[in-house]
Amino acid sequence: MKIGIYSRLLKQQDIPFLQKLLDTLFDNNCYIHIYEPFYQQMYGQVNFKRTIRLFNDNDNLREQIDYLFSIGGDGTLLNTITLVKDSKTPVVGINAGRLGLLTTANKGDNLKELLYDLKYKRYHLDKRSLLHLESKPNLFDETPYALNEFTIHKHATSALITVHIYVDGVFLNSYWADGIIVATPTGSTAYSLSCNGPIIHPSSKTFVITPVAPHNLNVRPIVIPDSCKITFKIEGRSNDFLCTLDSRYETVTDKHTLSLKKEKFKLHLVRTANQNFFSTIRNKLMWGVDSRN
Repeated sequence: MKIGIYSRLLKQQDIPFLQKLLDTLFDNNCYIHIYEPFYQQMYGQVNFKRTIRLFNDNDNLREQIDYLFSIGGDGTLLNTITLVKDSKTPVVGINAGRLGLLTTANKGDNLKELLYDLKYKRYHLDKRSLLHLESKPNLFDETPYALNEFTIHKHATSALITVHIYVDGVFLNSYWADGIIVATPTGSTAYSLSCNGPIIHPSSKTFVITPVAPHNLNVRPIVIPDSCKITFKIEGRSNDFLCTLDSRYETVTDKHTLSLKKEKFKLHLVRTANQNFFSTIRNKLMWGVDSRN
C-alpha cells in the first residue's frame, strides 16, 4: 500500500507514536509519502528505515497514494480536504488531538490491525458532503469548499451585522447577529452545535443555517435541503466582514456577492467496522449522559 502522512504540527509528545507508526508501515512493506512541511519538522526527530517520498499542496494524490493518514485532531483532518480535493483518496484520521469526532483511530490503537483492515478493505467509507462557495470577486483561490461550515462574522467592530439570506432566490430572513453559520451534517456537531444548532446524521442530505448570538429571541436554526442555493447580502457599520470556510478565512465587504451550494464531489472518510455515528456522539460529546443510567 501507498500511505500518505499529513499533519500540521509536530508535538514532542507525539514523536514516539510517529516512530512506531513509521516502523509499522515499513515493516508491512508500505510506501510512505509525507507532507513536505511536516517532514521538515520531523527531520532529525525520527528514523526512517527506507526512503520516503514527499508531497505538497498542489500534487495529485490520486496518482500517488492509496490512503491519506491525518495525524492530529478534527482541525487537522479538515485541512486534508484542500489536499485530496476531488481525488476520492480515503482519509484515515488518527486522533492525536483532543476530541477527534471525525477520526478513525486513536494513538493507542493497534496499528497492525488498522493496516490489515485497510489492506483487505475491512471498513466502511463515509462519503461526506461539502459546501461550495461562489463569490465575486473570487475568494479562497482553487479550494472554495468546506467540510464543516461556512461563516460570515463581524470583523473589527463590536457592532452587530445584518445578514439577509435567500434560499433559491426566495427571501428567508434578515439575521441581526454577530454572524451566521451554514453547516453540513458533518459540521452540525462543530461550531453550529455550540450556537444551539441541531445534531444531524452525516447521511442526511441537508444544510443547517445557524445564527451566532442573534439579537432576536424568536430566531432559531433552520434545516434546509442541500439541493438549495443560499445567497447572502451583508450590512453593518463596518465595511469589512470575516468570511470562513472551515479554518480558512478571507475579508469581504458588502460589495462581494456570496452564495453557497453543495459541492460536486465528497470527502471519503474511513470508518472501521466497530464505529458508528451514534456511539461517537454518546462517547465523545456525552450525548444523552444521565447520572440515573
